[in-house]
Amino acid sequence: MIYEVIEDFARLAVIVAGLYFVLGMYVRHRQPAWSGAVGRRRFAILFAFALVVAAIEVAEDALGGESGPVDEAILVFIHRHVPSSLDGFFGAVTISGSSWALVPLTLVGTTGLLLAGRRFEAVLIATSAIAGAIVVYAVKLAAGRTRPALWATEWYWGSSFPSGHTLVVAAIATAGVLCVSRIRPAARGAALSVAFVWTFLVALSRMVLGVHWPTDVLAAAFIGAFLSLAISVALEGLAPRWVR
Repeated sequence: MIYEVIEDFARLAVIVAGLYFVLGMYVRHRQPAWSGAVGRRRFAILFAFALVVAAIEVAEDALGGESGPVDEAILVFIHRHVPSSLDGFFGAVTISGSSWALVPLTLVGTTGLLLAGRRFEAVLIATSAIAGAIVVYAVKLAAGRTRPALWATEWYWGSSFPSGHTLVVAAIATAGVLCVSRIRPAARGAALSVAFVWTFLVALSRMVLGVHWPTDVLAAAFIGAFLSLAISVALEGLAPRWVR
């Protein structure tokens, strides 16, 4: 088991390094104007590559049926060990990741940033939320994974893969951390903690309520964080000066 984990990690590292090398060669020979942004955001780019490669790995296992037994075992464990008295709490957490909460939050955040003259941050928040919603819709239509039916649950539209709540929350939360890092670097740690806890609780709520498999929420978290990081790097290198 340990050797398999080490092997998977090494393979992930090699793929990420290869992707970064290819990007560097492309920028050097085709888009030299991007070199400054790529250099400044080296670690963000590497992390983004790691996230998307990990998401692909999880998606292959989930949609190929390989993760089925592990998914079911984890979901049953959660159902047995999370007290039913917490259902109301996790129901409220799930609402915080729904469109009813995220649309107003995104509108207020974007408007506030624009009024404060923070155009880059406003565009990042809005674009991350919109991109997350589009990806959720497209992937759900393509995936067609059956939702868990281990106990009676509320009905939700679409494929089980990926978790839309988790993906969009991860995208907005990551964008929020990036915004705080630019506006007030000293608060980066606190913002990262809040983003992690919020994303984790929303992901957990989807499993507690029995409407998503663990791999649904894991891949969704990876994809959501990747989207915001990729958008941030792209905006720094490609957006008009009035945005940057």
